Parts: sequence; C-alpha cells; structure tokens
Amino acid sequence: MKTNRLEAFSDGVLAIIITIMVLELKVPEEPDFHSLIPKIPVFLNYLISFIYIGIYWNNHHHLFQITEKVNGKILWANLHLLFWLSLIPFTTSWMGENYQASAPVTLYGIVLLMSAIAYFILQNTIVVHHETDFTLRKAIGKGIKGKISVLIYIVGIALSFYISWMAILCYVIVALIWFLPDKRIEKNI
Repeated sequence: MKTNRLEAFSDGVLAIIITIMVLELKVPEEPDFHSLIPKIPVFLNYLISFIYIGIYWNNHHHLFQITEKVNGKILWANLHLLFWLSLIPFTTSWMGENYQASAPVTLYGIVLLMSAIAYFILQNTIVVHHETDFTLRKAIGKGIKGKISVLIYIVGIALSFYISWMAILCYVIVALIWFLPDKRIEKNI
C-alpha cells in the first residue's frame, strides 16, 4: 500500500494537536500588556512544544518521502507515535502553569522521551519492511542524534526531580539539536 493515506492522516492529527495547544493559551482578563507577564511561562512552553511538533512533522514528512510502501505494522507504529505526540498538549498546559513543580516537568520529559522512542520504532519498522538496499537504511546510519537525544531526555527527567529549570533546559537542547531537518534523509531523496 502507498503512503498517501498515512501521511494525510498524520498531518491531520498533528494539525489538531497544534490547535489544541493554542486553544489552551488563555487570554488575560485585563486589557493591558502587564497582564501578559504571568502568561510568559505558558507561552514559552507552548513555543517549545510547537517547535517539537514541527520537528516531528518535518522529520515524518522526510521519512515518508523516502518510504516506498507501508503495511499494518507501519500503520500501528505510526499510530504509536501519534499517541505520544497527542499527549503533548496536556503536558504542555500542565507544565506551562506549573513549570517549577517536579511532576509536570517530569511527565513532559517522559512524553518527549516516549515520542522519540516511538519515532525510532516507526523508522525501524519501515526499514525492516523494505529491501536490504533501501535508501533509508543507509541514510540513518548509526543514529547518533537520536541516541544523544534519548540520553539528554533521561538526564532531563532525572533532573526534574531536583531542579526543574535544568530539566526544561535539557528539553530545549534536544529541540535545538533537531531544529534543522535531518539532512541524511534529505540527501537521499
């Protein structure tokens, strides 16, 4: 089966995720700029999460530009990824309102970690479904960025129990690492 329906469905889910996140941004009751100051942490967390969704959308797009065919396992692996990404609006809202508390920052990190693992599973499921000379197999190589990201997420989650702002910094660092699309795949399209 071709990838068109999977891509269209995934694009729709990601658009809904972004919509839900923006709807969580509550307008201040007072009509002055000063009333926006307490909303800065919520907005910054929204921005980080928006960037994360954008990173996943971008890399998902590149992944399926190179994927030639899909099967049931790939469909389920894709749904697994979308499940974890769909939790980002909830954790974004909770952490935005409670960025100094351990539990929201920890859960946000866990959702980001599980999203990364789900993407890795999706990518590997695609590789297994294709021939040994499949371009993606060569393009992903050792996946150093992915392994470093997982390590930084784990460090961030551990730090979230002690110093929440350091954990958030870890999550921002991973976003910065992935901000530019993965050129390994782009070169092989």
